[in-house]
Amino acid sequence: MENLILDLTLILVVAGVVTLLFKELKQPLVLGYIVAGFLVSPHMPYVASVVDKENIHTWADIGVLFLLFALGLEFSFKKILRMGMAPVIAALSIVFSMMTLGILVGKAFGWSQMNCVFLGGMLAMSSTTIIYKAFDDMGLRQQHFASLVMSVLILEDVLAIVMMVMLSTIASGKSLGGGVMLMSVLRLVIILILWFIVGIFLIPLFLRKTRRLMTDETLVIISLGLCFLMAVIATRAGFSSAFGAFVMGSILAETIEADKIIRLVEPVKNLFGAVFFVSVGMLVDPQILFSQWLPILMLTLTILIGQAVLGSTGYMLSGQPLKTAMRCGFSMAQIGEFAFIIASLGLTLGVISDFLYPVVVAVSVITTFLTPYMIRAAEPSYNYLEQRLSKKWIRRLNHLGAIHHTTTTEKNEWRSLLRQMLVNTVIYSILSAAVIALMFTFVLPFMRRILPGWELHWWANGITGVATVALISPFLRAMIMKKNHSPEWRSLWTRSRLNRLPLIFTVLARIAVAAAFLFYICNYLSRFANALIITLALVVIILMILSRRLKHQSIRMERLFIQNLRSRDIEAQVHGKKKPLFEGHLLDRDIHISNFEVPEGSAWAGQRLSQLRIGSRFGVHVSSILRGLQRINIPGGSTVLFPGDRIQAIGNDDQLRAFGKALKNELVAEDPEIEKREMHLRQLILTAESPFIGKTLRNSGFRDQYNCMVVGVEEGQENLTLIDPERLFEQGDIIWVVGEEGDLNRLIN
Repeated sequence: MENLILDLTLILVVAGVVTLLFKELKQPLVLGYIVAGFLVSPHMPYVASVVDKENIHTWADIGVLFLLFALGLEFSFKKILRMGMAPVIAALSIVFSMMTLGILVGKAFGWSQMNCVFLGGMLAMSSTTIIYKAFDDMGLRQQHFASLVMSVLILEDVLAIVMMVMLSTIASGKSLGGGVMLMSVLRLVIILILWFIVGIFLIPLFLRKTRRLMTDETLVIISLGLCFLMAVIATRAGFSSAFGAFVMGSILAETIEADKIIRLVEPVKNLFGAVFFVSVGMLVDPQILFSQWLPILMLTLTILIGQAVLGSTGYMLSGQPLKTAMRCGFSMAQIGEFAFIIASLGLTLGVISDFLYPVVVAVSVITTFLTPYMIRAAEPSYNYLEQRLSKKWIRRLNHLGAIHHTTTTEKNEWRSLLRQMLVNTVIYSILSAAVIALMFTFVLPFMRRILPGWELHWWANGITGVATVALISPFLRAMIMKKNHSPEWRSLWTRSRLNRLPLIFTVLARIAVAAAFLFYICNYLSRFANALIITLALVVIILMILSRRLKHQSIRMERLFIQNLRSRDIEAQVHGKKKPLFEGHLLDRDIHISNFEVPEGSAWAGQRLSQLRIGSRFGVHVSSILRGLQRINIPGGSTVLFPGDRIQAIGNDDQLRAFGKALKNELVAEDPEIEKREMHLRQLILTAESPFIGKTLRNSGFRDQYNCMVVGVEEGQENLTLIDPERLFEQGDIIWVVGEEGDLNRLIN
C-alpha cells in the first residue's frame, strides 16, 4: 500500500507539472501524460521512478474501462444512422486502406504476422481527442469539413471496438481463417444487438422509476456499477472488458440522464485516463527508440503520406469535392488513444513483440506534434495541385463521388424499405433465438425433471414447445407484418405493377424465416415427419397473423422500446439542446448551423443584438438563443445577451469563423487591481462639521458621489434600523456604510 501511494503521488505530481507546461506550449495534454510517464519510468536513471509497475498497470486497465465507458456515453446509435452513407464509406475506406498499408510496412521490415496485423490496426485509428483539440485551438471547429471529420472519427471509434474483438479472436486462435473471423463477427453482432435491445428496455425503465430517489452520488455509483457489471458479462461471454464498458456507455447514452452521467463521470475518467497514458509513456525505452529509428521514421511517413493520399481519396469516394476531401484527409494524419489500447491488448495477450509498443508511442508523439502543421498544409497542397493538374482532372476529382447522391425516387424507396425490413428481421430473429436458447437450456430440463419417464417425456416437450412458441409469437408476427403498410410499401405498390411481385416475395421471405424458427422448435422436440412439421408451422403462422391480441401486444412492446430509445431526444427537444430539423437542407446552399457559447467575461454580455450588429458585421443570422431551460427562437434586436447563452447561428465557414473569433476574443479587460475591489463595512459618526447634516439619504450623495451604500442607522437597538429615504441626517447619528476601501476612505475624510 505504501508503494502504491508513493507511485501515485509521483505520477500525479509529475503529470501535473508536465501538463501545465504543455498547456502553456499549446500542445495536447495526452502528449504531456506520455512524456510524464517516460520521466517516471525505470528507463530514466537520474530521476525518481515508479516502484511497483504492476499496480500501475492495474490502475491503467481500469483507466481503459473508464475511457471506453465515457466514449460510449458520447456515442449514439441513432447519430450513426442519421449520418447517412458518406461517413460510412469514408471511414471504411480509410480504415481498410491504412490497415493494409500498415501490414505491408510491417512485412517489409520482416516482422511476424501478428506484429503486422496489430500494427495495421494501430495505424488505422486516428485520434478523436487530438483532432478535436487541434480544431478548437485553430478556430476550425465550426467549419463544415470539421464536422465531416468528427463524423468519420466516431465511426472509426466504433470500428476500433470491433477491431479489438477481432484481434482478440485472431490472437487466441493464432489464425486468420475466414470462417473463424466470420463466426466471430456474427457472434459479436448478435450479442451486441441483444444487449442493446434488452438494455434499452430495462435500464431507462429502471432509471425512470428511481429518478425521484437519484442524487448525484447515487447516480454515479449506479452508472459505474452498471459499467463494471457489463465489463464482467462481456468477459464471461468471451469479449474484452473494455468492450463491455463501451456497450454500457452506449446504452446509457440513450437515457435522459446521459448528460448528467457524463458530467459526473468526467473527473473519474480524467484521473484514471491520466494514469493509463502515463503508463503508456513508462513503456518507452530510449534504447529501443535509438535501435528502431528507421521503423519509427518509416511509420511516421506512412501515417503522414498515407492519410494525406488515402484519407483524401476515402473522402472523395464518399462524395466530397477535392478541396474538402484534402482538408479532411490531412487532418487525420496521426495515431492516437486507440493505438495504445490495441497495443496494450497485444502485450496482454502476449502476441506482439516488446519493441512494437515504444515504436508506436514514438510515432504517435511525432504525428501528434505535426497535426496542426498538416491541417494548415491542406489548402496550400490543394492550390499546388490545382495549378499543376488540368481543369478536366480537377473537375473529375471533384465529382468522383457524385454517383452516391444521384438516385431515383423509386430506388430510394426500395433502399429504405429493404433496409427497414432487414433491421426488423435481424432484431426479431435475435430476440427469438435468445428466447429459444433460454427455454431449451433452463425450462426444458426442469420440465423433464418434474415429468420423468418416457410417457411424460412428450408432455414435457410439448409444454415447453407451446410455451416457447407463445413467447416468440409477438416477435415472429412483427417480423412478418411490420412495414407491409408503410408509405414506401404503398408507394411502390401503386407506382408500378412490376413492383408487386418483389413486394410479395419480401413477405414470403420473412414467412420462411419465421417458419424456420418453428421448424427448429418442432424438430428439436419431436420426431414427426417434415411435411407435418412444415404444415403445423404454416398453420401457427396464419393464426399469429390473424391474432389481434398478438398485434396489440407487439405494438405495445415496440412503443415501449421506441419511448425508451427516444427519451433522450425528446428531453433534448424540450430543453432546446438539438439543432433544428432544417439544418440538413442548408448544406446544399453552402451554409450550416453552428453553436457558440457567450464566454463568462464577454464584452457582448449585457448588450442588445441591435447594438452588436451581428448581421452587418459578420453576415450570420442568429436563429435561436438557448438560456438554461429556455429557448428564444428568432430573437429580436431588443434581446439582451447574457454570459453562458448558447447562440445558434447560420452562415458559411468564413462567416461563422469570424463570428466565433470575435465572440471569443472580445472580452472585458481583467481588472489589474482586483484585490482593491473588496467590499468593507464601516461605522460613521456624523459630527457638526459633517456635510450630510440636514440632508436626506436621497440627496446626500452617498451612492452617486462616493459609490457607497448606507445599510442602516444605529439607534441603541440590537439590530440596525433601515433609514427612511426622506429622513434628515442629524448630528450624532451613527450610520453603517458599505463600499470599497478607497471610496470609504474618501467618504470618511
